[in-house]
Amino acid sequence: MERYTPPPQSKLGQIFDVLVLLVLTVGALYVPLWLGLAGSAQVHQTVDAPTWESLNQNAAMVEQWGKLGFADAEAAAPLITARFDYSFSIFALVAVIITVVGYYAMMLKLSEKEYRDVIAEKFGKE
Repeated sequence: MERYTPPPQSKLGQIFDVLVLLVLTVGALYVPLWLGLAGSAQVHQTVDAPTWESLNQNAAMVEQWGKLGFADAEAAAPLITARFDYSFSIFALVAVIITVVGYYAMMLKLSEKEYRDVIAEKFGKE
């Protein structure tokens, strides 16, 4: 049985593939930020005239905050009271599911002909 050698791809085709992958990668990283669907959204609790005690910080914690450059409680309050927003959008979840399933279906459809060609070349016609 002879070894399979795939058909060569032209340099222009390789450059096109790289550019498409680059655009898809940048898009996958930037578009969710642009749409406001990504990032660590935080909710800050407001504390009027914060003190270390009202922020539930003990002496050891206050000392560590001081080492980090936060001498007063008011400067550290936004960091201490920040809580992550764990809510999510049903629309965003459905959009991701449709995108993943659609991509999978597209890959199966586009790859079917290539798979059949490779099998026919390797094992002969059906």
